[in-house]
Amino acid sequence: MDNLQTEPSAQLIQSQAYINGQWLDARSGQTMPVHNPASGAVIGYVPDMDAADAVDAVLAADAAFQSWRHSTAKQRATLLKAWFNLLVDNADALARLLTLEQGKPYAEAYGEVMYGAAFVEWFGEEAKRTYGDHIPTPMPGKRYLTIKQPVGVVSAITPWNFPIAMITRKVAPAPALAAGCTVVVKPGEDTPLCALAMAKLAQQAGIPAGVINVITSSQPAVVGEVLCTHPLVKKVSFTGSTVVGKHILGQTAGTVKKVSMELGGNAPFIVFADADIDKAVQGALQSKYRNSGQTCVCTNRLYLHDDIYAAFMAKFTAAVAKFKLGDGLLEGTDIGPLINAKAIAKVSSIVDVAISQGATLLLGGQVTGSNQQFYQPTILTDVTEAMDIAHQELFGPVATVFRFSDELDVITRANNTPYGLAAYFYSRDNSRIWRVAEALEYGIVGINEGIISTEVAPFGGVKESGCGREGSKYGIDDYLEIKYMCINIED
Repeated sequence: MDNLQTEPSAQLIQSQAYINGQWLDARSGQTMPVHNPASGAVIGYVPDMDAADAVDAVLAADAAFQSWRHSTAKQRATLLKAWFNLLVDNADALARLLTLEQGKPYAEAYGEVMYGAAFVEWFGEEAKRTYGDHIPTPMPGKRYLTIKQPVGVVSAITPWNFPIAMITRKVAPAPALAAGCTVVVKPGEDTPLCALAMAKLAQQAGIPAGVINVITSSQPAVVGEVLCTHPLVKKVSFTGSTVVGKHILGQTAGTVKKVSMELGGNAPFIVFADADIDKAVQGALQSKYRNSGQTCVCTNRLYLHDDIYAAFMAKFTAAVAKFKLGDGLLEGTDIGPLINAKAIAKVSSIVDVAISQGATLLLGGQVTGSNQQFYQPTILTDVTEAMDIAHQELFGPVATVFRFSDELDVITRANNTPYGLAAYFYSRDNSRIWRVAEALEYGIVGINEGIISTEVAPFGGVKESGCGREGSKYGIDDYLEIKYMCINIED
């Protein structure tokens, strides 16, 4: 096992799940290991819960909702602020724990902790701004009013790639708690420890029992069915693949739950001939290789104008060749491991098929490391839309490079996907910036910028990349119901 006793992270590691303010084992007594993907070593064990445990968590959340819903916005804001402060105070320990169980370099992990904490602070403040309306009436003797009320119990099914930020952005359990909802969180099977650590800090902050519940399980389908079909759950928030998202939508339809879906992506990154090449290269490096390419908004397809292709590729390839793979806690590591063997196999297969279909391997393309958990930063050129790789979410450190010569053509090609989460482009032509930004069929567009996520702006996609928005002033609305009240004031 990794020796955590000398690490600040050790104090945050929990070996039990968190239900109704209590630290509990699974009813079955079963446990599951949590591995460090960089070494394969076991970090610890957590409960392997099943449907019965999930029902317990839902019932606890519903019982807590009956009082939490009546807390004032200021009371909720105060508790969220206390939680935020504890997250920041423990940022180093959380970042180390995140790197241990997820693999990303420490600097990225620390950035994620601070980014995730920012959602707790933001939505604590937004809790006090869930205003209703007085609507001017066309009829004398009546008054029309609207108020906003919490939707109820929320289940949040979160992924492994951002195990802290994906939880706080969804539940602040940011917007949900701020709105007066209670939550049941099912973290990714590979990364449960960060979720439990945050629950521990929430408990220390004074957030009441049952308001936040965290259940761990290696059986996502079994637990997920409860969280998506139980009649006491009123909203489901999910981040993951489009395939699974569609299945969850089908499960929630039976009880007509509110949903927020952040699903797959196939982000284009377009560099026009008038772009600042150095800035475009830097943006592409950030967008493509952050978290070893394991993000839903990662660049999947690099579209380079013929006029700048050679200059861009020379600088881009040189920079990628310098990346250092390794354990995220070691100094100088740029790229960590992929999350598990399944991820390695998937990326390897996608690259091998692309090469067989005519793509050129310019750099990388190999599995490496003592436990075969690292995939080299890879660049494929001569890629076309006829290849399978052009239509797949890569989720690995693989850049696919396309060429173009015409603005309308590249917009058409960029939009030719069922996905619509994030897109990027670089240009210094103001007219083109407006044309292209409005023409791209994506929920988020980075213009001359490769890092786009922030708590103050809405995050979410269109088409088969999902529905709903997370973050910003819009993010809390998905956790509220609007109630219209018509009042007759005549005697």
